[in-house]
Amino acid sequence: MSGTDRPASAANFVETTAGYWQEIEPAPPTPEQPPYRYGYPARLPDGRTLRLPIRERPGAPGRAVASFIPNHGSFEVIDLLQQEITAMARPLEPDVIVALPTLGLALGPGVAKALGHRHYAPLGTSRKFWYRDELSAPVTSITTPDSARRLYLDPNLRSRVEGRRAILVDDTISSGTTILAAAALLERAGAEIVGLAFAMSQSDVWRQALGATRPDLPPKVRYVFQSPLLNLTADGWVPEESQAY
Repeated sequence: MSGTDRPASAANFVETTAGYWQEIEPAPPTPEQPPYRYGYPARLPDGRTLRLPIRERPGAPGRAVASFIPNHGSFEVIDLLQQEITAMARPLEPDVIVALPTLGLALGPGVAKALGHRHYAPLGTSRKFWYRDELSAPVTSITTPDSARRLYLDPNLRSRVEGRRAILVDDTISSGTTILAAAALLERAGAEIVGLAFAMSQSDVWRQALGATRPDLPPKVRYVFQSPLLNLTADGWVPEESQAY
């Protein structure tokens, strides 16, 4: 059942997410139009739809994002997204796929395997006692705004990225802050960033953030589908005009 078929009874048109990310819907005869209730219909490259749950942002009443959690998704959905990311990555001829925690780890290994690589390089946020500060960077994200975390590259994996053409893979690019930190960390480790690949672009706020600091990075971004920031109306959720966090 699509979001538009449900009765408008749940508070703020949001619901639990257990049924999302499990199937790919056929291409609709005409594109679904806002206002959206409960789910946002993300359009895939072949015209089919992946419906994403709408989550109201804490501390920002009436504002929401469409959510994608790949490690909750079906194998059908994840396989398709890995195939799409692999197709984007292949022409860039990367030597290594670097996956960002946590949700990029659901996509990166499959992409690396499909490219014929023996392994990939996972970054992490849990510090082991042998990690070094110079191979870490502070990160924040829109989904964990109050969590102070650091991103780490295991020193034992430095040889996988040093002097290599690297593509960073993650589930979503939103504000751009995480990818800036990850790119800086990998470059300190000696990698050359040739691509940034994502399942979802959550609005295009990241373009300004990356462009202001690293104008070389926005042209390297690739993604499978896009979702807008959303505002609540009496009838459901509509794309926010400003698209600013």
